[in-house]
Amino acid sequence: MSLKVIGTGFGRTGTDSMREALNILGFGPTHHMFELNDNPHQTEIWRTLVEGGLPDWDQLFEGYHACVDWPSAHYWRDLIDHYPDAKVILTQRPSDAWWRSFEKTILSFTNSPDDPDKFFSQKLVGDTVFGGRPVTRDHAISIYEAHIQDVKDTVPEHRLLVHGLGDGWAPLCRHLEVEIPQQDYPNRNAKKSFQDRVEAQRSS
Repeated sequence: MSLKVIGTGFGRTGTDSMREALNILGFGPTHHMFELNDNPHQTEIWRTLVEGGLPDWDQLFEGYHACVDWPSAHYWRDLIDHYPDAKVILTQRPSDAWWRSFEKTILSFTNSPDDPDKFFSQKLVGDTVFGGRPVTRDHAISIYEAHIQDVKDTVPEHRLLVHGLGDGWAPLCRHLEVEIPQQDYPNRNAKKSFQDRVEAQRSS
């Protein structure tokens, strides 16, 4: 089994909606940061990688056909080389809107004191993606915009779809060469649902 779709977009760019969309289109199961929170085996093997272990991409994505969100979005360069036939999707939204969403959800995890329950948010997103310093608006947006440009400059045009919030099924299905399904494009992981999920994980 190998990845057929690689998502390169940061968290809070519609990645959970894209995860559901890919599953509906038959490209799932789709890997997402939620998998690391829900699956102890995933937690263990990704923790080893984040702490400096050598990547075994086929093991890390065993059982999955697609990936979106962090942590995989951070390793996009390795993944597009390791899976050369996979289509690539860059989810994005305007920088200010992305920051407002990030600030209301993930920021409290990246900027909080060390906490084993927040390992991936702190060590991967906070330390690795944003440089291990308190995440501020201007710094975060500069990293976000540079990432978007880097993906656009690197991934060949025939492999890449830039998918914005609200773009819906048509460009995605055209990129993946599948029919548009007879249901609305998913709308998942808004602020409230994100917070509800976090609270559920804390109480489990």
